[in-house]
Amino acid sequence: MSEDAAQAADDELAEGTLMSHLVELRSRLFKVAASVFVVFLILIPFSRQIFNFVAAPLTRFVPSGEMLAIGPVTSLTATISLTFYLSIFLAMPFILYQVWAFVAPGLYKKEKGFAAPLLATSIVLFLCGLAFAYYVVFPLIFGFVATFTPDVVEWKPDMAEYVGFVMLVALVFGIAFETPIATLLLVATGLTTPARLAKARPYVFLGAFVVGMLLTPPDVISQTILAVPVYLLYELGILMSRVFRSRPDETAAVES
Repeated sequence: MSEDAAQAADDELAEGTLMSHLVELRSRLFKVAASVFVVFLILIPFSRQIFNFVAAPLTRFVPSGEMLAIGPVTSLTATISLTFYLSIFLAMPFILYQVWAFVAPGLYKKEKGFAAPLLATSIVLFLCGLAFAYYVVFPLIFGFVATFTPDVVEWKPDMAEYVGFVMLVALVFGIAFETPIATLLLVATGLTTPARLAKARPYVFLGAFVVGMLLTPPDVISQTILAVPVYLLYELGILMSRVFRSRPDETAAVES
């Protein structure tokens, strides 16, 4: 076979591989969209109850216990939007599984064994971040805001703005709780070591507060509530990375 023919065969094989990956990617994206849509359809009949549940951390501090719907269709759009966002959060385990299933064929057997528990841990941490935001962060934020509301002001937040606010904060905390996974991946890919991560503690501590200032509402409480867990999760990531690195070190010691 001539060199040109071999090159043409390689190009054809690469093109076929690329097309197969694109087809699989389209299939995975379709499954992700379908999963979110199915969860959304299941939750739609309970959209009012869902909104009441999500609004509870705020309405408990509002004197009248009620919120405002400023626009003529705000009550509809805000409720539907909240239900849709919640559908994405609830479908997140399946979404992450689809991501893992897409990249799994390109992994070695050892890497697959490492990725499976990492995927499960990331799902648990994300859900823990959402729960922490709902049960800890929101009551503290709204309680703090309520204490500064003058008696001559009738505090009734708009429900549409509330949906955008709580979804943003919940997403921030869900992602922030993935800090141990990100730390472990940095070590696993060889970009850093547990010793270097330990030396960076002061910078991470300061950076956690800077990130909290940028991603949370402009009050000290919400910034601190985000910064402290992120730093503690960073310490957990260092511990996990040391356990991960100890295994190859032990193997190398035996071989030497």
